[in-house]
Amino acid sequence: MSELLAEAGVAVVDSSISDRRFYGAVVQRETGEFLLAMPAGRSELEHDTVARRLLAQVFDVDLPMRSASSITSEIRSPALREMT
Repeated sequence: MSELLAEAGVAVVDSSISDRRFYGAVVQRETGEFLLAMPAGRSELEHDTVARRLLAQVFDVDLPMRSASSITSEIRSPALREMT
């Protein structure tokens, strides 16, 4: 997975969000770089699965249907793009 992220130019950071319902987020900076924020303390399998799902959505890659209990949202905010 680290090779895939590096190849796609995605930086990975630990998120400080501790809500168990938060699985991760992808933010595109003004530079075009993607920032993948993942909650700390989750299993490698969960990180891998969520990262692939989020990045597939960002790069418009078709994946099999996800379960009804999983929701992704797109937020367009200049403030989020400036996150470091």
